[in-house]
Amino acid sequence: MNDAAVVVVTYNALPWVERALESVRDAQTVVVDHGSTDGTVSVVRERFPEVAVVEEENRGLAFGWNTGIARTSGRYVLLLNADAWLHDGALDALVAFADAHPEAAVVGPRLRNPDGSLQRSVRGFPTLWRLATEYLFLRKLAPRSRLLNAFYAGGFDHDEVTEADFLMGAVLLVRREAIEQVGPADDGFFLFSEETDWSYRFRAAGWKVLFFPGAEATHVLGGSHGGRMFAENVKSQLRFLEKHHGKAYARRARWILLLGLLLRRRLDVIRAL
Repeated sequence: MNDAAVVVVTYNALPWVERALESVRDAQTVVVDHGSTDGTVSVVRERFPEVAVVEEENRGLAFGWNTGIARTSGRYVLLLNADAWLHDGALDALVAFADAHPEAAVVGPRLRNPDGSLQRSVRGFPTLWRLATEYLFLRKLAPRSRLLNAFYAGGFDHDEVTEADFLMGAVLLVRREAIEQVGPADDGFFLFSEETDWSYRFRAAGWKVLFFPGAEATHVLGGSHGGRMFAENVKSQLRFLEKHHGKAYARRARWILLLGLLLRRRLDVIRAL
């Protein structure tokens, strides 16, 4: 039995949530539901009676994380997407690694797509240049280049332990001591960039964010929101930049994003011809 509790935030989480909960069945688990209408709550209560279920207003992922964390105990909390599941032994491996690295506030496993291929999860904090490489498609020119693809850790094969700016938030083991020092996740982020902001704050306080390939999980990329949240992603990135770099910096980023959106529309028109 490890010393980690699990928090899963759900919103119309079928069909993946059952597999997510099966993968952590031996751990204390809290499901925080944000108004599902697809039967998620009924399925969880019927199939997983040992899981605590909290129903609340949908005020975003970070708000749900904080609700769940407040209802758990233990030295670590595993934040698990409803569309992700751990592989055998992954939770124990994550805890053992975190125990061996007390400087780590966050530890994340290697992620796989449902077909078994690698899902890149190591990330670099957004900057004006990194936003330009992403939204102006510059990274497509050299996807393995750190210069043109630092946001997605270009050139890193996800095969060794590494310190990251932040990790994609599908599966994250977070040290409770670090949470108590830095504070809860910022629930001003509704969806996207909440893990970016939290990691930024952890690192500013002297903690590390570590990628650990010795544990693995599968993640259905976009499964929890169907890829329909592009505008929310942009909004959250701008909020992160304004919070940590100021309004002027965020205004410059807004112009890059606007140019990127116009470029995307032009490409869509060309493809439609």
